[in-house]
Amino acid sequence: MQTLRSYLCGRWHEADGEFRTLVNPSTEEPLARASSRGADFGAAYRFALERGGPALRELTFAQRGELLKAMSRVLREQRDELLTLSRDNNGTTAMDGSFDVDGGGGALAFYAALGRTLGERRWIAEDEPLALGKGDGFWGRHLLVPRRGVAVAINAFNFPLWGFAEKAAQALLAGMPMIVKPATATALVTARAVEILVEAAVLPAGALQLVVGGTGDLLDRLGGQDVLAFTGSADTALALRRRERLLAAGTRVNVEADSLNAAVLGPDAAPGTPGFEKLVRDVAHEITQKAGQKCTAIRRVLAPRERLDAVREALAARLGRTVVGNPADESVRMGPLATAAQLAAAVDGIATLRAGGAR
Repeated sequence: MQTLRSYLCGRWHEADGEFRTLVNPSTEEPLARASSRGADFGAAYRFALERGGPALRELTFAQRGELLKAMSRVLREQRDELLTLSRDNNGTTAMDGSFDVDGGGGALAFYAALGRTLGERRWIAEDEPLALGKGDGFWGRHLLVPRRGVAVAINAFNFPLWGFAEKAAQALLAGMPMIVKPATATALVTARAVEILVEAAVLPAGALQLVVGGTGDLLDRLGGQDVLAFTGSADTALALRRRERLLAAGTRVNVEADSLNAAVLGPDAAPGTPGFEKLVRDVAHEITQKAGQKCTAIRRVLAPRERLDAVREALAARLGRTVVGNPADESVRMGPLATAAQLAAAVDGIATLRAGGAR
């Protein structure tokens, strides 16, 4: 079984215990194990500050954009391998896996193009000077300059490449080194992506580091120039925001947490109309793509009372034609939930709904 390694201080670190097992959610077959025990997070933080930050700040926006372009290129060259890892560790179909893998490459390419438009400069003067007083002696203007800290990214389980790539693109383009920590249960794709980038040597030393497993005391080392970017549950986000050290240091905490999205059927959208058919098609797609495990998934369908039975019947009929199972079978259109814990939570949620009278 493969042992995932962290990439810290310019070298690979393999833990010696406290491992968590990563599995194939379709078969429950063990795939790899991950742990960060023994990692020196103080040294990793200093390495990012002292090596990665200065190297990135020395580059112009256009040059940083070229780094992102190279990252996108080398990851796209390994697309098939990353799609296979996504299927095996995330339970994604080929289409769902490409949603993540191609999305990651596309995000890097987008920010690379943005770097080119920002040009050969290292900071941005925003807008025109603004008079802040009655006379001519008090003016203000925003200057956008790189923060002299480290960006730590804690990513969600469902988009191990896109989530990593989008956060990395923003941090690196802004001139900040990044330490990325993927969700352990589905870390295979992110770990391999970082390995590909390291092998290709596309980034300066210290610009990108990887933690597989826990973050140890890393978050308690963050200060006022650092950024913590988190994607995940609202409960975990709240715990991070309340973390005493982060509050005391004034660390910038950016959160993408739980979302609540609805599809609404208008009163004029009768069965058989384009509006009705679109609602059924889109809701079914949102339920089945990545097994509904994405922030944009529709959680509520609102319809006029006289249309409820028709909506239920049409959705049930469409969903009933969806082939569910192991995505290794090319006929499968919806794979499993990504972890056993999420499966248990879903089953418990259905039981709660049924106990409340839901059909």
